[in-house]
Amino acid sequence: MKFTDGQWLLQPGLSAHYACEAYRIDVQAARIVVLATTRAIKHRGDTLQGPVLSLTLSSPLEGVIRVAVAHFAEGEPPRLHVPMPGATAPAVRIEEDERCVRLHSGTASVELRKGEGWQLTFRDGDRLLTRSDWRSLGYLQWGERGSFMHEQLTLSVGETVYGLGERFTPFVKNGQVVENTNKDGGTACEQAYKSVPFYLSSRGYGVLVDEAGPVSFEVASEKTTRVQFSRAGESLAYCVIAGPTPKAAVQRLTALTGRAPLPPAWSFGLWMTTSFTTQYDEATATHFIDEMARRELPLAVFHFDCFWMREFEWVNFQWDPRGFPDPEGMLARLHAKGLKISLWINPYVAQKSPLFDEGVRGGFFLKRPDGRTWQTDLWQPGMAIVDFTHPGAVRWYQNHLRRLLAQGVDCFKTDFGERIPSEGVVYHDGSDPVEMHNLYALKYNEVVFNLLREEKGEDAVVFARSTYASGQRFPVHWGGDCWSTFESMAESLRGGLSLTSCGFAYWSHDIGGFEGHPPPAVYKRWIQFGLLSSHSRLHGSSSYRVPWLVDEESCDVLRRFTRLKHRLMPYLYAQAIAASATGVPMMRSMLLEHPDDPACAALDRQYHLGDALLVAPVFTESGEVEVYLPDTGRGDWTDLLSGQRRPGGRWVREVHDFMSLPLYVAPGSVLPFSDEDSRPDHDYARGLVLRVFALADGASAPFEVPSVDGRIAVRGRVHRQGMRYTATVEQGALYDWGLEVDGLSSPRHAGAGQITWSAA
Repeated sequence: MKFTDGQWLLQPGLSAHYACEAYRIDVQAARIVVLATTRAIKHRGDTLQGPVLSLTLSSPLEGVIRVAVAHFAEGEPPRLHVPMPGATAPAVRIEEDERCVRLHSGTASVELRKGEGWQLTFRDGDRLLTRSDWRSLGYLQWGERGSFMHEQLTLSVGETVYGLGERFTPFVKNGQVVENTNKDGGTACEQAYKSVPFYLSSRGYGVLVDEAGPVSFEVASEKTTRVQFSRAGESLAYCVIAGPTPKAAVQRLTALTGRAPLPPAWSFGLWMTTSFTTQYDEATATHFIDEMARRELPLAVFHFDCFWMREFEWVNFQWDPRGFPDPEGMLARLHAKGLKISLWINPYVAQKSPLFDEGVRGGFFLKRPDGRTWQTDLWQPGMAIVDFTHPGAVRWYQNHLRRLLAQGVDCFKTDFGERIPSEGVVYHDGSDPVEMHNLYALKYNEVVFNLLREEKGEDAVVFARSTYASGQRFPVHWGGDCWSTFESMAESLRGGLSLTSCGFAYWSHDIGGFEGHPPPAVYKRWIQFGLLSSHSRLHGSSSYRVPWLVDEESCDVLRRFTRLKHRLMPYLYAQAIAASATGVPMMRSMLLEHPDDPACAALDRQYHLGDALLVAPVFTESGEVEVYLPDTGRGDWTDLLSGQRRPGGRWVREVHDFMSLPLYVAPGSVLPFSDEDSRPDHDYARGLVLRVFALADGASAPFEVPSVDGRIAVRGRVHRQGMRYTATVEQGALYDWGLEVDGLSSPRHAGAGQITWSAA
């Protein structure tokens, strides 16, 4: 939201009161409390009338500085904030001299200038991060529109900003206005299913606005050298998170807001769905599954979308008997085919559903101020919305899901959760509906994920569309409604990279696009992109997404890249284990992986998949693609599919058929590559080839091999001396394994702890 009219004027009818002077400073044990006046105090008469601002400087985690500011202490209902399960009481150090007072938390610090001339300066060690400066911190009164609080933090020359949730607009957010409010807008607009009030700076720090309610960001848009964030009301809180690199800032963010649990290994295989409005029943689903098997197209999960339930009754949590007369038997038969089963759900209950009267009697829905159930026709006629602040409603909802799990369902697609009213409703716990709008999706996913954890243990996984800050704790998330075009494929990637820049470890999207009918070229290129994402799902709206209905070559492409992903699972699952442990996402922007390479700052058509793989999806029918290979200082990049080596520090223009795309391995990498290509969850320590890429003479590189139970089962190193390569297992054991260098393979070894082999 813009409050000024250019550099000098304010919007008509607006009064602005900017922090001008730190008039009184109270240094306490672990925080600094500040009385900031909005005019210079020259004599006692200046202390009369206001407004004044109360600030508290503290630290919720080492390396994080929190700033909380308020005008009227009782001027609004209690604010809700971003969940911070990792918050601690870190040791802080406070220094004071004649000029300023400083609070240190680890290497991070905030310095408050004393007296006239407002300034908060944030540093990481001696390095300046950002400042709250002249006319940065402001309290604004805007007639009938009410009061607002804003902060403006400075940007340095060349500094770029990323994140703010799953945003499908340009990847670099400089120049954009971003409204931090969840909406069901699709991928082709500025709205977001997954709002996260966190931005990541190319200078290696992040800013988390600690608010649940709507926050408006002006990213170098109102003031070209500042990021402004504002909220209606009387208070505002934010955290400055030190790095010193963008990746380190994301790690610290997730240490504060929570990290993603490790999804089960089977979830990394191919998911296929019935699609949304297509006609289907048990026979149709079984036909598609059997045809996939006949064509040797590996399938891990089958998903039943909305119409597994009867129309006009979503949700009733009952299989439609017209299409699924024997659900328990069907699920047993599908499990016998080696499949996991996913079901679509949402947090709404249609008036026609048998559950509607149950929910009304129990008081389990959002209510109107007069006590009646709030209803709408937007989506399901007469639907109500489950109130997840009501403990009884949570148990009721979970018990219906528990019954489905007992039938044989393995996981749920938690769709919707964005169209939540911000006014005219009452929550059971008294929460302000404005504050709850964004948090609703988070609570919804938490309720379902916690049930799955209770019933399935480490096998818990959801497929969620909407969420909020800290939502990475309930994986996995997908990108929502996209179109069947190259442009929508590219905007989906931008959204994913923006979301993972906010600490979301796992992300997926609808292969082929959701809306429309994908042309063969789009479908096949999206298959490549989808199978080189953390999670991979075929899904559409009004047409089936099975490959043979597109063309025969689509079957070949799907087979090749599904099997490639399975062979990469020893590497991918080790990267997933690291993502859950560190908070660094599996799919990450080039900026996150190569922050010191200026050419990577704006790259949004390629990404890293873990530490070693660089993926550049093809967004053209002709197969033409440009890819940038950073200079790592360790040697050449190697195309995993062709074996071609290319030096870093340059752009490369390539043309690829549908069986390939730019898929490069970073120099100095050891990639564990499996013989098993029929399923994602197998014994990764058996039938393994350690593929060595551009390892310098005299250098060593580590490797890790996971187990499907989520542990790193094998650790070791490969050392090169001339053309002699030595692979040493330092922990665990490998069986029937070997080495490969430049396409040359060593003899296989049954179980030796070391292989020494000449690649000459």
